[in-house]
Amino acid sequence: MTLSDMTYRICTFGCQMNKHDSERVAGLLEESGLCALADDAHDADADVVVYLTCCVREAADKRLFGQVASLKSLPDSAGAPKRRLVAVGGCIGQRDGAALVESFPHIDVVFGTHNIARLPELLAGAHSLSTPQVEVLDGQGTCATDLPSRREHRWHAWVPIMTGCDNFCSYCVVPYVRGRERSRTPDDVLREVTALLGDGVREVTLLGQNVNSYGRDLFGEPRFATLLRQVAGCGVERIRFATSHPKDISDETIAAFAELPAVMPALHLPVQSGSDAVLRAMRRNYTAEHYLGLVRKVREAAARAGKGEVALSTDVIVGFPGESDADFEATMDLMRAVGYAQAFTFIYSRREQTPAARLHDDTPRAVVQERFDRLVALVQQSAWGCNQLECGRVVEVLFEGASKRDARVLAGKSPKNQTVHAPLPPGAAVADFTGEVLPVRIDTARTWYLSGALLNEALADVSADGNADGSA
Repeated sequence: MTLSDMTYRICTFGCQMNKHDSERVAGLLEESGLCALADDAHDADADVVVYLTCCVREAADKRLFGQVASLKSLPDSAGAPKRRLVAVGGCIGQRDGAALVESFPHIDVVFGTHNIARLPELLAGAHSLSTPQVEVLDGQGTCATDLPSRREHRWHAWVPIMTGCDNFCSYCVVPYVRGRERSRTPDDVLREVTALLGDGVREVTLLGQNVNSYGRDLFGEPRFATLLRQVAGCGVERIRFATSHPKDISDETIAAFAELPAVMPALHLPVQSGSDAVLRAMRRNYTAEHYLGLVRKVREAAARAGKGEVALSTDVIVGFPGESDADFEATMDLMRAVGYAQAFTFIYSRREQTPAARLHDDTPRAVVQERFDRLVALVQQSAWGCNQLECGRVVEVLFEGASKRDARVLAGKSPKNQTVHAPLPPGAAVADFTGEVLPVRIDTARTWYLSGALLNEALADVSADGNADGSA
């Protein structure tokens, strides 16, 4: 059997950059003749299993190692013994390198975050030589952006504008596995966006570990606001971006965010803590007061530009070494002051390569867990409140397909990145609406989703295109 006769499955952990990397891996494998397994197939049935990994938190390590270990002697779904190629890439591949093969001898390929393009050759070598292939580069050089890609959705594309990070927050391993900041040229980004539009893409998400630093390495100063306006000038219907570091978001970027209709009114602005003492220990280089000032600026700019409310989301770490009760209460106060539409909450995870790993902390785990539970409850309350504002409104929804729980219910995203459900009209197929932006009247708001009904004029528009029957 050659690679071109094989099937593959990709298992992706972690951030949006990894999701984009997984699309590029899929494009490379299919260009090499491999075929993706059907969505309802089992990983054990694949001839090639590729893991795109994350090492930001310990839980991701444990999950990966558990899944890799399970493939050692796993038969296919019919119970027959199966020889498969196992490849581990992404941040854990970059961090651990050959040590992965020492721990798991059935791993055939290890590759890092900087040499995705080499995966087909490494797989071919492992297959023909029956020996593990390990290749991890140091990350110097340019961003590899001209690789084939098999996008998850035809209407959406991840567009990396830079890679790496120069911030070196004390708890974060990303600069060590993704390298230093390297920006793509504006011309390169705009060429890709223009090509994507020609391929039917309606929404792009601009990616970087810190998009607000975009261009510093090219021009001596950040130029993300300029790039935002240039991308909008290409005619993109919807633009999102992640992630924004609070210390670097400029007044120019806030103005572009507010003024450009194509930029969606949802901003992810990780705060990590509301305590100035903890923020200093984290090396975040801003204070809670500065952060709250940024939130006011964003909301005021959006109001002046007629953009309306902005859905703010954030990341918060609970239990950072040395966090006191007062520190945690400061975080809770900040969360209440902002009123987030969504927050990603984490218990601090010790990472060996980072400065924070050397910090002593004797806070009982039960105390940290109690704080975390209180924070989660506040986040849920805040998200519920933000969603209630949508009741009775009409929102434009980009439909992504059927709900995972009900095949007769459509699911999509609002401009504020809220999940929206709407019943599939009688006689219509999900494919008739997938990738379409259509108005939905919101009738019900829950903590994590909105639900409503497609407007009759939206159904008529779809029917006029020859897709649905237009029935309400």
